[in-house]
Amino acid sequence: MNFCESSNNWNERKKLFQAKKLNILISIKESYERKLAAITASISKLEEQMNSTTTTLES
Repeated sequence: MNFCESSNNWNERKKLFQAKKLNILISIKESYERKLAAITASISKLEEQMNSTTTTLES
């Protein structure tokens, strides 16, 4: 049995697993960033509407 060859195979599998894990984590991060952007936009729009309503009521 060639232990060096086995070790290289393990290192390649480890790198492949780490690359897959990295891609999954990046995907999750991007998903949360999109959700956060949508929430931020909703908050801004609601504040804009509230300010518009307040201005209209004061007139």
